[in-house]
This record gives sequence, C-alpha cells and structure tokens, in this order.
Amino acid sequence: MNSRKRLLRWASGIMLVLGTGHLSLLALVAWGDITGWVDRGMWAAIPVVLTDGGAAQTVESLQNEVTFWAGPGSFAVPLILLGCLTWHLAGRGVALPAGIGWGLAAWCALGGVLLVPSPFFAGIISGALIIVAAQKDDRPQAARGRETDLT
Repeated sequence: MNSRKRLLRWASGIMLVLGTGHLSLLALVAWGDITGWVDRGMWAAIPVVLTDGGAAQTVESLQNEVTFWAGPGSFAVPLILLGCLTWHLAGRGVALPAGIGWGLAAWCALGGVLLVPSPFFAGIISGALIIVAAQKDDRPQAARGRETDLT
C-alpha cells in the first residue's frame, strides 16, 4: 500500500469514527426522543408550528429540536459521507484536494475551541492527513520522467 493511500485511509477512518461515534452517543443519550419520532412520525423531529410571535416553545419541543440538531442534522452525517468518499478515492489512488483538508482542519479547530472538551480536535489530524496526501507524488520515477519529456 502506497503512502498516499495509507494517509487517506487513516484520515477516512478518523472521520468515520468521529461521525458514527457522535451518532451512537446521541442514540444512547436521547433514545427516548428518537423513539418518539418513530411513534409520532419523522415530521415530529422538527415540528413546524406557526404561532404568533409571543408564544413560547415548550421544553419538550426544545429538547426535540436539540436532539435533531445534535443527531441527524449535525456534522456527523456529512462527516461519515466524506469519510466514505475519502476511503473510496484512496482505494482508486486519488487524493482529495488539499483545500478539503484545509477546510476540515479549520472547521475542526474552530469547533474544538468553541466546544471544549470535545473530540473535534481529532478532525484536525484527518484534515492534515488529507493535505499531506494531496501533496505527495507517489508515481514511479519513470512516469515522472516521461511527463517531463512530453513538455
């Protein structure tokens, strides 16, 4: 396994663990709210209730919204999808652009600073691995020589 593939697979693994860990932890903590969505229908996750400006939300509806935005509406689902994409592209020998790594690292650094303590900082490692993998040139020397001969 070449070094670019190894770096991307590690980055992907970190993203998958962070995303699935987040959703699993939420399922353990807020199981009652999640099963309530199944009982009342998925629209119960974020009920759209048109009220006048002076009406206050109930504690139950606020807890319901917090559970939604901490679970399926959070960063966890896109992070899992990005991890799966990274794993797939690593298998093909294709690196993600370094900008994706920079964006992921910056987002995780900001999230880690705003929400201390949190595992957000592990995402910085994943972003750095994507950056390093994007800058690596794992082609054989002969292939690089042919490219310079063509130019």
